Amino acid sequence: MKKQILAIDDSKAIRFLLQTVLGKDYQVVTVPDGYSAMYYLSHREHPDLIIADPQLPDMENWELIHQLSTSGMYGGIPVVALSGLEESETAVKCVEYGVVKYFMKPFNPVELMEEVKKLMKAGELV
Repeated sequence: MKKQILAIDDSKAIRFLLQTVLGKDYQVVTVPDGYSAMYYLSHREHPDLIIADPQLPDMENWELIHQLSTSGMYGGIPVVALSGLEESETAVKCVEYGVVKYFMKPFNPVELMEEVKKLMKAGELV
């Protein structure tokens, strides 16, 4: 069974890109906003990895990532951020919320794929 990734981004193009690039090796579920992500998480098996934009239309910046990082249920799921915000803010917030890796938009899909493979491989050792 393929490992699962939950990808959260309001951009349809980015969701399609993530589905295309990662979908060959992983089961990729995409949602457009924070509330859809929380609904999915509360009704399905937890994903192995979450890729999230910290800037979502239905929440304050970083709100979803903050909720995930402080949650007893979801805090153990590694999060990768795809940020269009200022890089200095992104770096600080990622450390603050325990984000395992971040990419600035526009990002290189090949680099993202390589990082996801590393994270998934590391998760097998736990």
